[in-house]
Formats: sequence, structure tokens, C-alpha cells
Amino acid sequence: MHYTVVERELELKLILSPERSIPVPARLSYRTDDPYAVHVTFHINSDHPVNWTFSRELLVEGVFRPCGHGDVRVWPTKAEGRSVVLMALSSPDGDALLEAPAAQVSAWLERTLRVVPPGTEGEQLGIDDALDQLLAQ
Repeated sequence: MHYTVVERELELKLILSPERSIPVPARLSYRTDDPYAVHVTFHINSDHPVNWTFSRELLVEGVFRPCGHGDVRVWPTKAEGRSVVLMALSSPDGDALLEAPAAQVSAWLERTLRVVPPGTEGEQLGIDDALDQLLAQ
């Protein structure tokens, strides 16, 4: 099975308090064999990177307006005059607030949307082919 991966390395900020943040290298990853999801891998000072997976639609919408609830919330804002996207992540292990440069996130999302336009995700999964084969038998 052939699939395409769209990745981007970028530096996020982990917001510890209104005055303090620490840089966190991260990788945004999108795979056409998992077309509804985006994957974010954080390289925090540990042997094991931290992986988060959530809906691409959530991130696309979160660049423009607040969205999400529960474990992942995303919203746009300004920080020091720059457009940024904030991601609030909650897990049983704790909560994190991350700030990403909006322009870099948007550029990467645009690349994923060119590879798999919104609304065509189902076609990537070959569901139609599987159904055709099933109905043909």
C-alpha cells in the first residue's frame, strides 16, 4: 500500500505561565493512509517523544476560530504581535498549553489539503473499492 506523508519540523512553545515558556521541537505529520488525522510529536527532554493525534479538521478550523472540547482545544490569537495558534492538550498525565506559529501551521495544513482535499478523505481509505468488491460478489 502506497501512501504519502506530509511532515514539517517546527518549534513550539510550551507555555508554563503567562511569563514563562520553553521551546519544544515538534514534528507535524499527516499520512494519506490515515486521512482524517494529524499527528504531532513533541521532543521533550526524555527518551520517548510524546505523540498526539487529533482530527485534521479540528486543526484547520482552529487556525481561524476557537474549536474543540475535551482533550484537545485549538484557537488562534496574537502573541507579541505575531499570529499564533494555541493548542490545549489534556491527558490523564497532565495538561499542556502549546503555542505554534500560525503561518507555519497554515502552510503545512495547506500542503495536506492539496494532497487530500477536504471531503475526499474517505476515498483515501479505499472504502469505495472495498464496497464495490463486496457488492460485486
